[in-house]
Amino acid sequence: MKPPPFEYHKPTTISKLLELLEAHSHDARILAGGQSLMPSMNFRLSRPEHVIDINLIEELNQLNVRNNKLVVGALTRHATFESPVIDDPLGSLLATVCQHLAHWPIRVRGTFAGSLAHADPAAEWCLLAVALDADIIIRSSQGERAVKASEFFKGGFQTALTPNEVIVEVHLPLLGENARYGFMEISRRTGDFALAMVLSIMWLDSQHQIERASVAVGGVQSYPIRVFAAEENLANAAPSKDLFEVTSEIVAQSVNPMEDIHGDSEFRRDLARTLTFRSLERTLDQ
Repeated sequence: MKPPPFEYHKPTTISKLLELLEAHSHDARILAGGQSLMPSMNFRLSRPEHVIDINLIEELNQLNVRNNKLVVGALTRHATFESPVIDDPLGSLLATVCQHLAHWPIRVRGTFAGSLAHADPAAEWCLLAVALDADIIIRSSQGERAVKASEFFKGGFQTALTPNEVIVEVHLPLLGENARYGFMEISRRTGDFALAMVLSIMWLDSQHQIERASVAVGGVQSYPIRVFAAEENLANAAPSKDLFEVTSEIVAQSVNPMEDIHGDSEFRRDLARTLTFRSLERTLDQ
């Protein structure tokens, strides 16, 4: 199928992009990688009158470290993270998660920030952003604001973005040498959307005790969440099978699973329980 008619814009500066967003607002969609936008337009699920291609805006094409955070520009492609981009556990974490993103042609074109803006419940980068409580830098003609990932996702395909705003950067905090992580995902086939996924991060002290932890669940309900009760259960404890089993049950009872053709709520609850335990076990493999 072919998309409905639209007017195509290709700004070369952020100021021109913001001008276009202000002028067309609800009738415009941003094109970066196009891996979600173009299929939705072809199926007539999305009918923007204006498509704004941001691929010539060099200011959005950056990846660097600033103030102990990895700054990911809006045009950074998924494939950038196939190999560690930084000498910190965050680099290997990004590479691990990237292996689960769709297929190679999509990873070459799709963007990290575009995935956050699309807010698919089964998107791996959305889960990672929530687990790290990333800062999402948003700009409009009225100015710039930073939104925590924990406050950015409002539901399936719903975010804190307004029609005249665009994500320009995402700031991911570095993890530090004492961080350990475990990522687990299950899908029907390689490259399919995740039915459930869990990212667990633990920071261990010199006595191998858990100083603090982050446990995030995605694909189970309409947006990714951190399970703070599970994190509190892990804090100041020694890693053990019994601890991980109790934590996994806390996660299972904390989620509000959705139902669809792929599985009912109890199926997804059980996946959350099992993947949490396995992700916690995997943190100790490093």
